Amino acid sequence: MKKIVINGGRPLKGEITISGAKNSVVALIPAIILSDDVVILDCVPDISDVASLVDIMEIMGASVKRYDDVLEIDPRGVQNKPMPYGKINSLRASYYFYGSLLGRFGEATVGLPGGCDLGPRPIDLHLKAFEAMGAKTTYEGDNMNLSTNGSKLQGASIYMDTVSVGATINTMLAAVKAQGRTVIENAAREPEIIDVATLLNNMGAHIRGAATDMITIDGVESIHGTRHQVIPDRIEAGTYISLAAAVGQGILINNVLYEHLEGFIAKLEEMGVHMTVSEDSIFVEEQKNLKAVNIKTAPYPGFATDLQQPITPLLLKAEGRGTLIDTIYEKRVNHVFELAKMNADITTTNDHIIYKGGNSLHGASVRATDLRAGAALVIAGLMAEGRTEITSVEFILRGYSNIIEKLRKLGADIELIED
Repeated sequence: MKKIVINGGRPLKGEITISGAKNSVVALIPAIILSDDVVILDCVPDISDVASLVDIMEIMGASVKRYDDVLEIDPRGVQNKPMPYGKINSLRASYYFYGSLLGRFGEATVGLPGGCDLGPRPIDLHLKAFEAMGAKTTYEGDNMNLSTNGSKLQGASIYMDTVSVGATINTMLAAVKAQGRTVIENAAREPEIIDVATLLNNMGAHIRGAATDMITIDGVESIHGTRHQVIPDRIEAGTYISLAAAVGQGILINNVLYEHLEGFIAKLEEMGVHMTVSEDSIFVEEQKNLKAVNIKTAPYPGFATDLQQPITPLLLKAEGRGTLIDTIYEKRVNHVFELAKMNADITTTNDHIIYKGGNSLHGASVRATDLRAGAALVIAGLMAEGRTEITSVEFILRGYSNIIEKLRKLGADIELIED
């Protein structure tokens, strides 16, 4: 069993470079199945979710070369066969294979997706979209089969009942080679959607309106290879900005796009965090006299649900009381119980988080209950006096590329150990 051990209370300084976006690359890799030729991705993060997706692609017949931060995928050998259950089960983003396999073969057999347990994340919206385009859904054991029974997918007008990044991307993937025009209304507007649309358009797709709430896709017969650079990971960037404000003595964060983090940075400014924003970097100064704020998550461009947990340790440094409400995944509160073990004055009632800043944190044995909770515990461990041990670190390694090395370069006393 792996665990992370941190001896906290050390000041951190230096610089850190943000990797490619996890939430983008987990959709870009399945999207490549639609291509008739080799696709090369640059700035691919070194995380276990990518390794799992590469394994799935290879099992399905793609040939993959990986070197440095480059991924070269030739999808021409991909065959339409049921996908490996174990891999699918560990990975939420496996559902993007539904859209790409449907788009290429007119059918897909896949296990139901896994990932972090954040409460209900139904795939009903995805299925509703596929059905509107002519696919039928049947279930066999742990597998789900989607099929058009030999017909071509048909373009359709699809209204998303709730704003969903996953359903918006999956519908785009299925629509790229469908017959006619597909219109997605109430589409999500996250930067990762723009990234997927950019890749597909560079491969010859016709997608307009990504970044707005109405996306139009005109189906094409075929799409070709290309080379594409993955956007920087705004959630990783937000995590390290929080860390820099909590324990830094001047940290420069490179490869950040400020416009992807406006909702988050506005909250930091409200707290009194001092930072200097440049074109593709943010310098975070050593902080004093922060004040407590209330945070409510919202779909992009609001405050990202994925940054609710990583900002929590910083809030514990502020003066005063505040609340955190996650409107996207209301069950995203498990980090609260772990932080309380470290002497944080924090509780949860009715899925609202209530905190009071000012308590010094102490090292403790804690468990990462999901990916972003894990990031919060790493920051708390760096802030705390004494030794912190974090278990279930597989969650953290799913989404943070080279996190141990990046933190060591800043002066952290942190190691990943195998028990």
